[in-house]
Amino acid sequence: MTLSQDASLAETGGGSAAPGLGAHPAARRRLRKRAKGALNYLGTMPFLVYVGVFLFWPTYLVVSGAFQNNHGHASLANIRQVGTGNHLHALWETIQLSLGTAIAGAILGGLLAWAIAEGNPNGVFRRMLLSMSGVLAQFGGVMLAFAFLATYGYTGLVTKLLQTAFKLSPFSTANWIYTLFGLGVVYTFFQIPLMVLIFLPSLDGLQPQWREASDNLGGGLWAYWRHVAGPILAPSFVGAWLLLFVNSFSAYATAASLLSQGSPITPLEIRQYIESELSVNTGLAKSLAFTMVVVVIIVMTLYALVQRRAAKWKVK
Repeated sequence: MTLSQDASLAETGGGSAAPGLGAHPAARRRLRKRAKGALNYLGTMPFLVYVGVFLFWPTYLVVSGAFQNNHGHASLANIRQVGTGNHLHALWETIQLSLGTAIAGAILGGLLAWAIAEGNPNGVFRRMLLSMSGVLAQFGGVMLAFAFLATYGYTGLVTKLLQTAFKLSPFSTANWIYTLFGLGVVYTFFQIPLMVLIFLPSLDGLQPQWREASDNLGGGLWAYWRHVAGPILAPSFVGAWLLLFVNSFSAYATAASLLSQGSPITPLEIRQYIESELSVNTGLAKSLAFTMVVVVIIVMTLYALVQRRAAKWKVK
């Protein structure tokens, strides 16, 4: 074997002394590519751990506990009990409350979002309202309940003003806030700004050329909204309404702070069976929570289907 043949053989990885040596660069490239992909996924690990600990694990405990009795044995007794008597009534009241506040929030928030979209996109009015909506959409729980009680409660500012001006009794002017209607008014307070934040991007997506084309074809304002803007915005509006429903349906802290007596809605029923000193029943509480999970899954499935339709009109 000549010297040139030895060099050629070494370059191609031939010979018995170093079998497969020529494949090492490609293997190293594949290894580096896989390591780079693993590093990319490594950045999501804190989020995945957070979701697993605070979402999937509690959901698993709720679902598995719903089909067990208080002794940990498999049972459907708690599931059957959820569909009877006061539990079914509380679930229906919760759905009605969520539907009502979602409708009110969607209509009022949609009109406010439309007013913002019609204004100057770089104006102070738009920036101010968006900032306020971002804050008020998260203003809930104990703080929101205290704000309404301090304003409309038995010793609230508005109640005292009405007593002074019209000599009204506090029970006739402030009793409404401690009912489901009052709870719905409080829920609507944070539903409206949330609707603004969700629905405004869809309104901003309406192209001026569509309105111009409608006008050129002889269509008026009603024709434009009926045949162009309405069908385009309908999926986004319905999707936003579904999100408002879930937001109200799963709310707890505001209701717990405002309604201290009784359990008229399902979240407060769950609290009763977990914290009660007389009738602690964690199995029934998990069954009630499982029912809420099922309702949320159904609504969010509908939301995903609606979003697929709404995505057709998004301008890329």
